[in-house]
Amino acid sequence: MWPLDPQVGPGPTNSIVDVVGLRVGQHQRSGDGWLTGTTVVLPGPDGAVGGVDVRGGGPGTRETDLLDPIHQVDRVHAVVLTGGSAFGLASADGVMQHLLAEGTGFPAGQEPGQVVPIVPAAVIFDLGRGGDFASTPDASFGAAACAAATAEPPALGCVGAGTGAECGGLKGGVGSASAVLPDGTSVAALVVVNSGGHVVDLRTGELVGAGALLEGDLDVLGERSPYALSRPDPAELQAARERAGAVSGGLVPKVLATTIGVIATDATLTKAQASKVAGIGHDGMARAIDPVHTMFDGDTIFTLATGARPAPDPYAFHGLLTVAARVMTRAIVRGVLAARGSADGVRSYAEAFPSAFHQPQ
Repeated sequence: MWPLDPQVGPGPTNSIVDVVGLRVGQHQRSGDGWLTGTTVVLPGPDGAVGGVDVRGGGPGTRETDLLDPIHQVDRVHAVVLTGGSAFGLASADGVMQHLLAEGTGFPAGQEPGQVVPIVPAAVIFDLGRGGDFASTPDASFGAAACAAATAEPPALGCVGAGTGAECGGLKGGVGSASAVLPDGTSVAALVVVNSGGHVVDLRTGELVGAGALLEGDLDVLGERSPYALSRPDPAELQAARERAGAVSGGLVPKVLATTIGVIATDATLTKAQASKVAGIGHDGMARAIDPVHTMFDGDTIFTLATGARPAPDPYAFHGLLTVAARVMTRAIVRGVLAARGSADGVRSYAEAFPSAFHQPQ
């Protein structure tokens, strides 16, 4: 566990909805050639100040240029994370139509309701994992995710945009975590773990980012939640090494990937500060995935700042950045632990390393 201020711990639900006002909706399909889905984060009718940082060499994104601090619009009305590679960007159309029907968006006309919803989006590569390369999210997925949106803690693991996710030969998925700073500011993350790099240290079998976990983070294990993590049995580790070699041999990856996510806070931030938060979120990604930001990943992080709390001074902003990176690491690890194997035959961490779980002393 990192040497955090003892006053910094998870929020009430340890998820992105601990930033009050945010809702999350998810929709997915599996079976009959499908294994993909869409996740949407909605900040409410007034939107939130948005930022973005794209580090992967193969991104699939929408409206990221608009979030550059030199450009006019500073508030966004939804962020879409989706499967389907570039095809999946169509899911954002459904989110825009849903928000338009509500009258939510950037005023662009003389009459009420004449608005343009600002909906940045990013995709993961999961094409063909359900069997049909052409089965990808469309506008109906975005609309269904909006209809399912709630302020309740989002389901984690193989749901929404994480339905077909993989990470270095294991199942990936949706993860989330939160933290509350000493002054009461909330910082949280939601991430779709679909990395080309490994989330497991293949020398030991331990999760790369496990050292970031806080007390309570293992509740995603469900029936295993009373357990703690340790190094797995050498036989399980050897089997994992062989599987990893089949997926990503040596230094040449054999799968396309991408990890995408949202960091949210209730602090009042400028557009430039929001982009800085997104940038440092990639530090948290790099502490859980190795390698990261490759030419075969489209790693992208968005920021949403709701402005419910005052603007931080420079020292408070430093603390917010520090915790934002750590929250991203925790969200990634929680997403991997929440994932379960599926019909595609890819095993989860819990299935590949059952000996890693033990009763705490």
